[in-house]
Amino acid sequence: MVKFFNIKALLAQSIIAAPAIALIALNAFSPAAAQSFPAKPLKVIVSFPPGGAADQIARAVSTPLSEALGQPVVVENRAGANGNIGAEAVAKSPADGYTLLMSSGGTVSINPHLYSKMSYDPVKDLTPVAAAARVLVFLEAHPKVPVNTVQEFLAYVKAHPGKLSFGSPGSGSSPHLAAEMMKTQANVFATHIPYRGAAPAMQDLLGGQIDFMFDPGIGLNNVRAGKLKLLAVGSPKRSPLFPDVPTLDEAGLKGFDADSWFGFYAPAGTPATVVSKLNAEINKILGTKAFQDRITALGAIAAPMSPADFGARAATDSARFGALIKARNIQGD
Repeated sequence: MVKFFNIKALLAQSIIAAPAIALIALNAFSPAAAQSFPAKPLKVIVSFPPGGAADQIARAVSTPLSEALGQPVVVENRAGANGNIGAEAVAKSPADGYTLLMSSGGTVSINPHLYSKMSYDPVKDLTPVAAAARVLVFLEAHPKVPVNTVQEFLAYVKAHPGKLSFGSPGSGSSPHLAAEMMKTQANVFATHIPYRGAAPAMQDLLGGQIDFMFDPGIGLNNVRAGKLKLLAVGSPKRSPLFPDVPTLDEAGLKGFDADSWFGFYAPAGTPATVVSKLNAEINKILGTKAFQDRITALGAIAAPMSPADFGARAATDSARFGALIKARNIQGD
């Protein structure tokens, strides 16, 4: 007896079953992915130029991470658009854990407020892997500025509106927002000069082309050498490196907090087991003396977190920085 099959019914059953089969396959893949991961070299895309805080932190993690995972970890710089170029490259990479982003927290918490159109959604298209460091910003001035204290500096800027210029790694970067916070709370005005990264901004500060900047730590050796004046810290607490240098909060700008959290992200959809493995290995590195010594030179502080806590931190920063960006009408480059 010949049996006739209802083709439509079979197709319908296949369509209904497909998501369940995919879910079963994914669940079966995830533990295996964690066990076999990594089976090839990893790439860390730094979304800022060489020499900046993100670049230095990435390189401080990449070598010990390579040793822990048994695979090369290659660092690649893709700067531009306040981190968007590098972040987009990662967001559009395969979600397998082999391509990671190292960037400031601003990539997720600040950029959506700066750019009306973006080719990717940092919240939806990236997943937090591990925080790396809390990066402080240090208010530094060129020696030609005739001040020696932060109080004298604020008074001088107020007395010379628009005469002083300051640099930053780009419009909407944490050093730029720190300066905008200061301008708002102190009711002063200075001209912003955006650069493609902190390192070129620091070079112009040393050369006297700009008058001051909020430094994410890369210029502290120049402070020690007497080439720059360190006036204040843009953090809620004093830096352990410079315990005698006041915070801007202590200088009268109450509640001033321009700290940012730098860390690693992966493309959305990366298996949770792979994210967990990377998080655990990176957190181990953050606890080592070698890593802490290296980032202490930047004035930064190791900040191990779970992926969930790192994501929550970005959401909190998004709310507070978003309000500042709107109030100051700041737009991306």
